[in-house]
Amino acid sequence: QLQASGGGLVQPGGSLRLSCAAPELSLDNYAIGWFRQAPGKARERVSCIGINDRNIHYADSVKGRFTISRDNAKNIVYLQMNNLKPEDAAVYYCATPPITGGLAPCKDRNYNQWGQGTQVTVSS
Repeated sequence: QLQASGGGLVQPGGSLRLSCAAPELSLDNYAIGWFRQAPGKARERVSCIGINDRNIHYADSVKGRFTISRDNAKNIVYLQMNNLKPEDAAVYYCATPPITGGLAPCKDRNYNQWGQGTQVTVSS
């Protein structure tokens, strides 16, 4: 099961690093997507990374501020979030497609294995 962690309260302009772990999965075999959902809003894919680290995508709203990366030795996928804005506040989730591998762009994959989310609050 996927586990997102690292959320918290941060002031505008601050940074957080989210972690996605899965003790029972080898995350390096899966594309990973980071999603967020704010109250009353649709779920939004923020970023994703394929099994090939060149296969990365960011939503326009976070491009240049967020960075997704893998630490295969630790079996963790990170989402480094810098210059946070109040509109970034949401519950953040990580997810994987149902199957391993795949060379399609990560933004075109279907993500249906979800873990618990982590709350990010951006407020002064």
